[in-house]
Amino acid sequence: MQKSNKRNDQGTGTIRKKIVTRNDKEYVFWEARYTVGSDPGSGKQIQRSIYGKTQKEVREKLQTVSVQINEGSYMEPAKMTLSEWLDIWMNEYLISQKYSTVKHYKAQVKAHIKPALGAMKLSVLAPHDIQMFYNNLLRGTGGNEPLSPKSVRNVHGILTKALSQAVAIGYLRTNPAAVVTLPRVEKKEIQPLTDAQVKADIKAAEGDEDEIILKVILFTGLRESEAIGLTWDCVDFKTGRIIINKQLQKRPQEDGGFVFAPLKNDKSRTLVPAPFVMDILKDEKRGQAEARLKAGSSWKGWQDEKERATWFVFTNILGEHLHPQTLYNHHKKIAERAGAPNARVHDLRHTYAVLSLQNGDDIKTVQNALGHATAAFTLDVYGHVSKKMQDDSAERMQRYFDSINQA
Repeated sequence: MQKSNKRNDQGTGTIRKKIVTRNDKEYVFWEARYTVGSDPGSGKQIQRSIYGKTQKEVREKLQTVSVQINEGSYMEPAKMTLSEWLDIWMNEYLISQKYSTVKHYKAQVKAHIKPALGAMKLSVLAPHDIQMFYNNLLRGTGGNEPLSPKSVRNVHGILTKALSQAVAIGYLRTNPAAVVTLPRVEKKEIQPLTDAQVKADIKAAEGDEDEIILKVILFTGLRESEAIGLTWDCVDFKTGRIIINKQLQKRPQEDGGFVFAPLKNDKSRTLVPAPFVMDILKDEKRGQAEARLKAGSSWKGWQDEKERATWFVFTNILGEHLHPQTLYNHHKKIAERAGAPNARVHDLRHTYAVLSLQNGDDIKTVQNALGHATAAFTLDVYGHVSKKMQDDSAERMQRYFDSINQA
């Protein structure tokens, strides 16, 4: 059974109270009807409805719509749900994104955004809905583990991009995710190896089949995927330079398995490593040729000089490229012997950056070596001043002070 009280309201449209009875229970809400134009075929008026829990809420919504209609800025509410829009966005608007980026976006949408907000109409999604969603992620409600502030910010970044696209094509007037309050992220301090640990790490790696690649990462700052994907055509022994223009990325077998992929910031870079790095790469090249002879018919690497020129720099004894998990396992054992059991392969990259800064390299040089998009990012990660750098700065200032006093 349904009752209604009609009432004229100031401005365009009418407001009425509605009572709906379901299963012997009454539900009360308010509806405003307004005209948005005429059907070009029949000439009949096109009417839309706005709903709310109170008369005041509906009146305010109606007044806003009336102003928009008069100004010509009215936009029809999108009827699709957020889940439906996210599917469209991921399938049609991410074609220029990298494989790993799209994979990450889809995983976060499936795990977090859709279960909480997917059923909501895109047009009624409000900032407070999103704020509550983020807060629940932090709390770990519904039997889910709490997410870290950084993870919540990652989810926010994805949702913001999706809703920004909806704004750009006219499905939304404004982005409701743009005005939420995000949790503060406590920055974790990096853990580079100490000088003693670097020395112990080099000693512990002697004789290991992954000794060379780990040493190259430590003294060039390469990412693990960049080192594994390095090919001989990118190593110039004449000029002492290494070109970094790709990485080897692991994907599911149905997506191609291991494939060469663009770099993280899509920009190739040229490294000028210390001469001893080029020397150990020369040894690696000779060692690879010897391994081919020993393997005989079991060799799965390059088969002729032409193929060798573009083959992997670092391979196993059968000439195959290295596997990240294998490299992890080897480094773990080496790190434990070196007295740094928690050190990751990526911490070798951090160690290179800190060593470079401590030994006088400027931030722009370190940025290029690491392949960061901006020097500001490098400063943000490595801008903390180590004790050695502070001591060196104090000594330089003391020498300057002494020199002007003696003049």
